[in-house]
Amino acid sequence: MTNADPAELALRALAWTLVEGDRAGRLLATTGLEPDDLRARAGSRPVLAAVLGFLEAYPPDLIACAEALEVRPEALVAARARLDGEGVA
Repeated sequence: MTNADPAELALRALAWTLVEGDRAGRLLATTGLEPDDLRARAGSRPVLAAVLGFLEAYPPDLIACAEALEVRPEALVAARARLDGEGVA
């Protein structure tokens, strides 16, 4: 999966992140999102980019998530960049 839809990939990464309680807690603490806000805005580009940015900031989680999703870590980084609008003219 190299050209995956960045939103789809980020949603899958979000699901992976939320499975483990400590990691989910770190996501909420790092992003400042509240659980209700996360539920309401989970599909929005800014939230999805924040989830991938959270993973990108801690390489062990980035690598573990990529392995679980059967993608390269670079695919998650590229998806975050696309969701953030980086490189878009």
